[in-house]
Order: sequence, then C-alpha cells, then structure tokens
Amino acid sequence: MVSSQTDANTPAGSVSDPTADPVRWRILFVLLVTIFMTLIGVSIVNVALPSIRQGLGASESDLQWVLSGYALTFGVVLVAAGRAGDIMGRGGLFLVGVGIFTVASVAAGLAPNAEWLNTARFVQGVGSGLLNPQGLGMIQHYFRGDARGRAFGYFGTAVGFSVAIGPVLGGFLIELGGPELGWRLTFLVNVPIGVTAIILGLMWFPRPLIERLPRTGSGLRSLDPVGALLLGLAVLAILFPFVEGGGGAVVWLLLPLGFLLVWLWVRWERRYVRLGLSPMVDLKIFSTRSYSNGITIMTLYFMGVTSVWVLVALYVQEGDGKSALQSGAFGIPAALLSAYAAYWAGSRVARFGRKLVIGGLLLALIGLGLSIVVVIMHEAGQLSIWWLMASLSFVGLAQGAVISPNQTLTLADVPLDYAGSSGAIMQTGQRIGTAIGIAIITAATFSTLAVSSWSTAMVVGFALISVVVFLALLVALKDLRDRR
Repeated sequence: MVSSQTDANTPAGSVSDPTADPVRWRILFVLLVTIFMTLIGVSIVNVALPSIRQGLGASESDLQWVLSGYALTFGVVLVAAGRAGDIMGRGGLFLVGVGIFTVASVAAGLAPNAEWLNTARFVQGVGSGLLNPQGLGMIQHYFRGDARGRAFGYFGTAVGFSVAIGPVLGGFLIELGGPELGWRLTFLVNVPIGVTAIILGLMWFPRPLIERLPRTGSGLRSLDPVGALLLGLAVLAILFPFVEGGGGAVVWLLLPLGFLLVWLWVRWERRYVRLGLSPMVDLKIFSTRSYSNGITIMTLYFMGVTSVWVLVALYVQEGDGKSALQSGAFGIPAALLSAYAAYWAGSRVARFGRKLVIGGLLLALIGLGLSIVVVIMHEAGQLSIWWLMASLSFVGLAQGAVISPNQTLTLADVPLDYAGSSGAIMQTGQRIGTAIGIAIITAATFSTLAVSSWSTAMVVGFALISVVVFLALLVALKDLRDRR
C-alpha cells in the first residue's frame, strides 16, 4: 500500500501503485464535491439572470457577459492548467483553483455593479479552468479498470444531481432573498462548499501538494509557456465569435485567426519535441483512435444536446408563460435519471465498452423525437406541455450513458504523464462544441420564430440537434469497428 505522503499527483512512475492507496476514495469525494459546486454555479446563474438585471440594472450585453465571460476564461486556461498539474502536482493546483473560484464567488455575490460582477465571473472561469483538468487527471491516476469506470460513474452522478438541483435551488434562493438579495445568494452558496473542499483537500491530499520547478535545466520550459500562449489565444479566437454574439461581421474574422494559431501551435509542439523537451501536449495521442474518436463524439454530443435545455427554458417561459422555477422543474426527472445512468454505466463500461455510448446516443435520438411529438401535439391542444418531462427523460438517460463511459474509454490509453492536459483537451472540445451548438441552433430557432410559431421553431431546433447527435452516433459506430 502506498503511503498517504506519496505524491500521487505527479506523473506516472513516481509511485509504486497509487491505485492501492485507500485514500483515493476520500480524494474522489473532494473532487466530486468541488465539481458539484462549479456546475451548480453555472446552472444557478441561468435562472438568476432576470434578477441580476433588476437588482443591478444590468443591460442585455452585461447579462450576456455574465455567461460568456466565465465560458471564455474557462476554455482558455484548461489545457495549460492541465499540463501544469501533470508537472507540478495536480492536488496543489486543484486547491488553488478551488480557492480562486471561492473568492471570486464572494466578489460576485457582493458586486455593486455589473462591471464588478462580470470581472468576478472572469476570475471564476479561471478558477474552474484550473481545477477541472486536475480532477480528471487525479481520477486517471488513482483508478484503473473497473474502478476507473465506477469513479467516472460517480463523477457523472454528481453532474446529474447538480443539473437537477441547480435551477430549483436558484429559484428557491431568489424567492427567499427577493430581487436584491436573491441573486447574490446564488453566488454566495458556493462559499461554504468551496471552503469545505479546501479543508478536506488539505487534510487528505498527498504531500507535497506542489512540486517546485527546477532552477536549472528545462525549468520553466517544461511548462511550454509559448505553446500555452499559442493554444490559449487560439481557443479565445475560436470561442469569442460564438459567445459574444452581437459583435457584427468583423468579430467572425477571429475564426480564421484561431485556426492559424492552432496550426502555429502544432508546429511549435513538434519543434519542442525535436529539441528534446516535453511539449504541452503529446501530439502522438491524436493517432490513438480511441482518443481521437472519443473527443469527436464528446464535441458533437455537447454541440447538440447542450442546446436542448436552452431551448426548453426559452420555450416553456416565453412560449408557454411558465415561471423560472417551473422551467427548472422540467429538467429534474432527466437530471436524476442521468445521475443514476452515469453510475450504472460507469460500473459496466469495462464489460460493454463503446456499446454503452452507442445505446446512449440512440436514447438521445428517441428522446428528441418524442419531444418533437409533444411540442406538436401541445400546439394542437391535445397534450400538456408537462409531457416534455417524460420525453426529456430519455435525453437524461442518454447523458448518463454517454458522458461518463466516453470519458473512461477516451482516456483509457492516454499516458499518465499527460493525463491532465489530455483530459483538458477533451473538455476544451466540449466547450467549443457547446459554444458553436448554442450559437447556431438558437439562431436557427429564433430565425424560424420570426416567421412562424414557437412549436415550429422548436421542431427546427430539435431536428438540428438530432442531426448533430446522429453524427456523433456514426463516430461511435466507427470507433466500435476500429476496436474490433
């Protein structure tokens, strides 16, 4: 058994067998508590936007940046933070990220104006981007085989519960605190969770929490700062046009700049290897089919399914006159089923492999098809809008059956020395997919709404999502064939 003082957050080979350390389940608990906090923070903010507008006198642009600022900084720092954790120790950087997120939550909850709030949201994104890849890297480090599948299953369960509880908790806090205090409570609720996670992490994480970089030799170059800058700017240039929305045609010129920066980053990483240095990302991992296929599946899945909940919230509130609290209730069955399905699938991914993901994607297509039927029949006065809770339950089951197993299968063959950065690339794909999907699918939905009814607009939106999910299904089938 490995001593709890072993630095299990450092690259593979530094410990004899970290998977035998019983402390790993306590560490997983800390990771899940923190992930739960960050995800609740996202879902609560969606519900709190009208109260923020009223409480701070925020403009439409201010409200947009409450969401977009977090997404941008989160996506930009992910991969660099993941690589830093691979080298310097994941546990210490995880706690630093939790600390940044918690302090920024206090700043957001006490914000006197919209500018202050948006600055705090930028900092929250940095904290979340710093801690998330460390969490994935530590799960890879501590768990193997069936145990890793169960760990990612618990991870998915935490995601499902956070999605279910977030909107309802947000609605409750806003009702409790009123228009001035309520939205502030949606940020301040993160503070006790963050403080608890930091205390438990300091108690249970192995020492040393952070390894100092050597003053001689590779030193700072081991972090590949130029590569980190190039990739960070590339992600910023690609994400910004989609999350900003109202910047006009000039903003879209950032897209080709972003792809150019990706090309320069790849060239730089290859040069780094030729110089005998450790690159930010081992580009060889992209030749591993399970990894490249898994990233593609995850990006397409998030590009499609994330928009489901955006469209449903808009439809039931603006199209059917439901309140924000009622809107949040539509996703509760789906989120709870997602939590259960993640645990169930995580425990069986070693046995069924990619077939679980394929089954999940089929469930998503069934749920989308049934939701289209509900919308059409509701428009005809033949069915209550609340039947969406039943049809969306299939999407919830899909979420649990796709995300956790896909994470396990995608990262199975990744070298542990690059566990953090490889997991961060997958998360970056999710962020880019989400931004692109929401921008395109909501634009198509509102364009349809301008000339037709809400029901027709929803059918168009759900049909587009189905196309993207079907593409993810084709990639999953390809991966199953590659494995055979």
